Amino acid sequence: MSTLKPLNWIPQAGIGYTVVRRPDGGMHFTFIDASTATLTHWRKFALEHLYDSDRLTTNLYDLRALTELPPMALQYAAEVNTDPSVRNVRLAIVASQPHVVEALRMLGALNPSGVEMALFDTIDAAEAWLSRPLTLRV
Repeated sequence: MSTLKPLNWIPQAGIGYTVVRRPDGGMHFTFIDASTATLTHWRKFALEHLYDSDRLTTNLYDLRALTELPPMALQYAAEVNTDPSVRNVRLAIVASQPHVVEALRMLGALNPSGVEMALFDTIDAAEAWLSRPLTLRV
């Protein structure tokens, strides 16, 4: 049995997301806002975790509380998605608001060679997709 990588995330006042380690070693993010402070914190955290990414992993982003994604969110997500380590990640995003879903579809279209990403409207559907066997994308 392999040891899970430390999460190295500490809750902070004014940050509108939480993250916990998934049982498979990936991360489960839950966003309640997309403020500048939240996005800046998330970008730094995400890039630090990709820096020493050494295994296939699954991440789940719960964006159901968001009613829109500001341009900064899409810019940061596109930047993180260009890191070569994202080839090790399968990403499920759960969103329910039409503006958020459309913005995420545009993001996926901008960088089709990035992270393996799919959009869902329920956590159960996202978990079912994430539970498929992982394979390295080269």
